Amino acid sequence: MRIARHRIVSALRDRGQQARADWVERELPERVDPAKHSGLLATLHLDPADLVDAPSP
Repeated sequence: MRIARHRIVSALRDRGQQARADWVERELPERVDPAKHSGLLATLHLDPADLVDAPSP
């Protein structure tokens, strides 16, 4: 399971956290591994289950 970086950025911008969104855009890969970045997602108060892309039919 990977999370599209733009979904993380979008969630942060929706909360008004522009600086954090900018940092995520610069520092994280296009597809984020939630296991590898679990600490960062927890720090940002983001639940990976809310961010994963819907599975393709």
